[in-house]
Amino acid sequence: MFFKIEKKDAKTSARSGKIYTAHGEIETPIFMPVGTCGTVKAVHITELEKDIKAQIILGNTYHLYLRPGIEVLNKVGGLHNFNGWNKPILTDSGGFQIFSLAQNRKITEEGAIFRSHIDGSKHLFTAENIVDIQRNIGADIIMAFDECTPFPCDKKYAEKSLEYTHNWLIRGWKKHKNTDFIYDYQQTFFPIVQGSVFPELRLKSAKFISDIGAEANAIGGLSVGEPTEIMYEILDILNENLPKDKARYLMGVGTPANILEGIERGIDMFDCVMPTRNARNGMLFTEDGTINIKNEKWKYDFSKIDEKGDTFVDKFYTKAYLRHLIICNEILAAQISSIHNLGFYLRLVKMAREHINNGDFLNWKNEMIPKIMKRI
Repeated sequence: MFFKIEKKDAKTSARSGKIYTAHGEIETPIFMPVGTCGTVKAVHITELEKDIKAQIILGNTYHLYLRPGIEVLNKVGGLHNFNGWNKPILTDSGGFQIFSLAQNRKITEEGAIFRSHIDGSKHLFTAENIVDIQRNIGADIIMAFDECTPFPCDKKYAEKSLEYTHNWLIRGWKKHKNTDFIYDYQQTFFPIVQGSVFPELRLKSAKFISDIGAEANAIGGLSVGEPTEIMYEILDILNENLPKDKARYLMGVGTPANILEGIERGIDMFDCVMPTRNARNGMLFTEDGTINIKNEKWKYDFSKIDEKGDTFVDKFYTKAYLRHLIICNEILAAQISSIHNLGFYLRLVKMAREHINNGDFLNWKNEMIPKIMKRI
């Protein structure tokens, strides 16, 4: 992987750039649709590529390890061959999912012992076998194994958790450097900054992972319930203490406003389940604010879903029709809403990129945030 900064904003830390991978280029800043089990829920691959214009998607190591299983993915030649997506893929190491299994897992120096949420079977993830698993999945970008600390947590717990994460990083990095890729392309390994909401721990972690010298760096543990003000304070600290010439990935964040604030603070890559999860519940994101399409006010609204949108569903379907589908629990409702929301997220980061390149990002961002935070 190679990252090239193309333009820096004069008034903020926002920058536009390109990430080059074996499966294609990624223009940054970028939002990455989440395809937890090898598919972005309710969205076909052709819609992702041609309508939504996604440039990279995510898979999740924990879920893919359990189903369909590493043997299946290895036999078919990796996730790209399995799901038909020929552009870049990033895999999360599974740390967040194991964090979510609070009652069914145990964290030790060796790794994480957990029980499957599917059948209760017992498994062990270590810094080393997470690399092996992601080698078999075949993502272009693979993540270090880490522990995602909960919010709130006391400092003593955060310190111990960070010790585990750093020790696992050393072992995982060694495993990555000393093993060959399985398929006919290389994979890039991202370390992850942790440290909960404690500035001194975040600083310590930023220095530690920077010293590893990986091609890019990720920031974890900032989508677990902490106030957004704290998130932005931590990002301000990390912006000054992570290598400025390397790509930065903020994991699991977030709302459209979070994304624009993150871009201002030097973040290049984002992912979140929010656009698809909220879509399935009838919440639509637009440039003019959020819409709860289930509300009675849309029952007789025969205008298009989003006149400013550029996906097929925005131009073809009406608000009244989509509301009808949602109320009836029709599967098509999830598809239409998901395409719309992902299209908006990708359009938002594209607009951010354009305004960075044009030199007026800050003014545009300050005008955009109040609008997208409104409820229509």
